[in-house]
Amino acid sequence: MHQFFVYILASRSHRLYVGVTNDLTRRIHEHRTGTCAFTSRYRITRLVHFETTTNPIAAIAREKELKGWLRARKIALIEKDNPAWTDLAEELLPKEGRTADPSLRSG
Repeated sequence: MHQFFVYILASRSHRLYVGVTNDLTRRIHEHRTGTCAFTSRYRITRLVHFETTTNPIAAIAREKELKGWLRARKIALIEKDNPAWTDLAEELLPKEGRTADPSLRSG
């Protein structure tokens, strides 16, 4: 059975990006290596929230729902389970497959 992920990424300045994928590890890697123009431009690379489902239609609907929310509501969702805005990818990604969060680099 396939899993689908709806996720929220954030920059250090808390600029947000909402997305959906069937492979969260691969997608985080793509965001962190600059494959995605928007997240690369604004250094939005920290995984701060994600949800899973086995239903692809539900995942897409949830992504659209979250994208329609006001910023304050998205922040409340993130802070409900992740008040420190910790990078959740550090726990999810295998150590050998991690790409360091580029937003932590100086310059």
